[in-house]
Amino acid sequence: MPNPKRRHSQQRSAKRRTHYKAEAATLTVDTTTGLTHVRHRAHVSEGKLYYKGQVVAEKAPLKA
Repeated sequence: MPNPKRRHSQQRSAKRRTHYKAEAATLTVDTTTGLTHVRHRAHVSEGKLYYKGQVVAEKAPLKA
């Protein structure tokens, strides 16, 4: 199995990692409730769980 002869410098590793950038989450306004939420995620409004503008569950799940 091939192994490097010399140690990689910290700068070399940092150059490779520069392409990974944090991106802001895409937000959407729900048509039914009018609330802003993260896209493709269910959200709670007035004790009900909504997804794509439809009620998925009448009771919102409790957070652990």
